[in-house]
Amino acid sequence: MSDPYASRPAVHEQTVDGFGAVRVLPLDPAADAPLLHRWVSEERAVFWGMNGLTEQQVHEIYAHMDTLDTHHAYLVVKDGDPAALLQTYEPEADRVGECYPVEPGDIGMHLLLAPARPGETHSGWTAGLAAAVAAYVLLVLDRRRIVVDPDVANEKAIARFLRQGFTAGPRVVLPEVDLPDVYLPEKRAQLAFLTREVAFGG
Repeated sequence: MSDPYASRPAVHEQTVDGFGAVRVLPLDPAADAPLLHRWVSEERAVFWGMNGLTEQQVHEIYAHMDTLDTHHAYLVVKDGDPAALLQTYEPEADRVGECYPVEPGDIGMHLLLAPARPGETHSGWTAGLAAAVAAYVLLVLDRRRIVVDPDVANEKAIARFLRQGFTAGPRVVLPEVDLPDVYLPEKRAQLAFLTREVAFGG
């Protein structure tokens, strides 16, 4: 089967033992909007905050993000199949930066895993994808610490991050953002952190 993403340049490529070949591609807002719209519209993605948006609205959100220097979006592909949506951001340029003491080398991250196809299980996917994503964010981008801010009610995501070596931080309330291009309601979040030393040693 041909890989429809093979021609797209990757910012990171890594073969994860026992998992497969992972490529991290800069998001193409126009080309990827139909796929992302399907993902974010599912009930399982309710904490992503895009349930109920149209495909055009999803496209506009990521087209706007593409103009920013502080926020970036990527499509993570495993063996040629879309596996996750990765977003990175500078905490001091984001509302999370108002809720904890940002340190030099910090980078924020959001990760939305692709849904399993009917009849498939994604056993081991989280760990495999997390290994490649952590390598990109901490080693390739040369950052010291990842911060994540899952909703306090998103117990699955919190447990997943803790299994991956993240340390739980404080529970905080992220303030509402009401800008011409972006609206985000207030969010109760559980902060968690992963340092390069914990992830890779040294």
